[in-house]
Amino acid sequence: MSRTPLWSRLVDDAAVFPPGLAPLPRAVADHLDRRPTAHGPFVGPLLVPATAAAEVAALAAADPRTATEPLEVALVVRPGATDPADTLDPLAPLRAAVDVLRDDEHVVVTGVELGADPGWQAALDLEVPVALEVGRGEARRAALDEVAAAVDDEADVTVKFRTGATPTWPWPDESTVGRVLDDVVLRGLSLKLTGGLHHVVRADHDGEPQHGLLNVVVAVHEALGGAEADELAGILRERSTELLAGAAARIDDPAAERLRETFVSYGCCGVTDPLGELEALGLLPTGGARP
Repeated sequence: MSRTPLWSRLVDDAAVFPPGLAPLPRAVADHLDRRPTAHGPFVGPLLVPATAAAEVAALAAADPRTATEPLEVALVVRPGATDPADTLDPLAPLRAAVDVLRDDEHVVVTGVELGADPGWQAALDLEVPVALEVGRGEARRAALDEVAAAVDDEADVTVKFRTGATPTWPWPDESTVGRVLDDVVLRGLSLKLTGGLHHVVRADHDGEPQHGLLNVVVAVHEALGGAEADELAGILRERSTELLAGAAARIDDPAAERLRETFVSYGCCGVTDPLGELEALGLLPTGGARP
């Protein structure tokens, strides 16, 4: 059964973002508490707003656990939050946040996340991995071309796409997400997702549609094998837990490594929800053992 590397550091901790909205002190404490547990190996960095860099530094310094193993964070600026009118430095807030934490002994910045706003390429000068959140339609394709050009120049850039609905972002249906996966794979890029993947199988929750984590994993696997966008949409529509869990369990380690080079991670405000469901399906180790 495929357990790692398929699931290793798959779920980034977005506890402070909607709908979770955990206070930052609690989010930091919970994240550090989780590190030595059975779920720890499957959780990536804590995602925090770039504007909270100084508070993160203070919280980490106050926790003795970060003296031996620093707190890993990714700094997030939501799309539209940069200021293209600032011709001197539209990414000044993000740059300032990275500078605050760059030499911090208690915090490690694993990357930055921002929208595909004009001038986003300035983030490449920060010398940390970049995740670029892209939109839809022609805007998405243009942004993907920009990412591909940056990657060709050996920049560490990952595409980011929002799979959950917000007040300003309608839920992207299976056809939309299928096209995103197809576009990313055809360009040889990497992808992270954000929003909406709280459960492992496609379903409606509280009357709202949600994509499933296993659907995405299996769809990416099939995309790497040559499946096209319409086939991927069909996988994303699948609601059979047995079928999807079986397909994921058959992914061997070499295929899992290739899959995770493409689907690098996703942000979830409640990391224990999908991990608990994967564990219940026998797809994660149980009993507290760290792989």
